Amino acid sequence: MISALGETTAGPALPRLRDIMLQSSEGRRILRDRPRINSRTLDMQSLANLPEGTFGRTYTSWLERTGVTPDPREPVRYIDDPELGFVMQRYRECHDFYHVINNFSVNRESELAIKFFEFANLGLPLAAFSALFGPLAMTSKKRHRLFSEYVPWALKCGSSARCLITVYWEERWEQNTEDMKKEFGLLDAPPARWPRRKQTTDVRT
Repeated sequence: MISALGETTAGPALPRLRDIMLQSSEGRRILRDRPRINSRTLDMQSLANLPEGTFGRTYTSWLERTGVTPDPREPVRYIDDPELGFVMQRYRECHDFYHVINNFSVNRESELAIKFFEFANLGLPLAAFSALFGPLAMTSKKRHRLFSEYVPWALKCGSSARCLITVYWEERWEQNTEDMKKEFGLLDAPPARWPRRKQTTDVRT
C-alpha cells in the first residue's frame, strides 16, 4: 500500500531527480550501472572487516545494532518508464544509508526525522505524507521532541546538503564516514535515542 502510494504520487519529482543525477558524473554512473542494494549484491562480511570509521563498517554495524537487513524493499510496479522506475527503487534502497550516516535508529522518531530530511533533500511527496501523518500516532512527549529537535535539523540539513540520490554509496565503502558527511554538507544531527535491540521494531517505509 505505502509502496504503491509512493509510486503513484511521485509525479514530476522522479524526472527532476533523474535530471539532477544526470548533472553529476557520480549520478550518471548510477543511472548507467543501475546497482541494487540487497544481501545478494553486497558482500557483508567484507564490509564488516573494513576498518572502524569507514562507511562500510559503519553500515554493517548499524544493521547489526538495529536488527534489520538490506532486503525488505518492495520492487517498483507502477512506474512504466524503466529509468524512472530505477530512480524510485534507488530511493527505497538507499533510505537506510540516510539513517546510517546521520546515526539514527529505526524507531518511529528516527524514521519520521529521516522522512522530513528526505522531503527537504529529495522532494518526494511520499516522504511528505509520512512526515505529516506519522506523528499522529506518537505520544505528546515524543511528538514534542520530534518537532522541537529533529524536524528543525531535518529541514535545514536536508535542504542545504547535497542531493543524496546522486551518491554512489557502493563506491564509498572504504571512505571515512565523517569525511563523507563533510563532503555532502550534512549537519550534525540531534542525539538519537537508541532502543535496546530486543525492543527495536522495523518501521521503515
